Amino acid sequence: MIKKLFSSDPLWSDEGLAALRMVTGLLITYHGSEIFNRAAMEVFLTWDVIKELPAPELMIYLGKGIELTAGICLVVGLFTRAAALFMAINMLFICFKIGNGRFYYEDGYPFLFAMLALFFFFTGPVKWGLDFMIFKKQK
Repeated sequence: MIKKLFSSDPLWSDEGLAALRMVTGLLITYHGSEIFNRAAMEVFLTWDVIKELPAPELMIYLGKGIELTAGICLVVGLFTRAAALFMAINMLFICFKIGNGRFYYEDGYPFLFAMLALFFFFTGPVKWGLDFMIFKKQK
């Protein structure tokens, strides 16, 4: 067992990647579920940086909708790469437009979520996802 720990070979790569994908999806789904909380959405509309956006209310609902949809897709591993790409774009927009590029201090979560999304974009859903079950038959 100790040899495996210090080996360059992956340990439980499919299971580990799937668990990381599902936990990330649950966290993003939680943030996206704010779309159903009108009071929370009203708070976002008071931010000056949001007021400067074209169609601020639409942009907030679009962003939260992307979070909710991408999060659910990541949890079940459906359309994983597309969901991850939308999530990455959304999180990078939050990081660099809404957060003025402060990804290395203060609120760095959007940047970390963007990096995780890019990771899932490149790795795909692995075996524990609907994408694998649906699309493996087409090979």
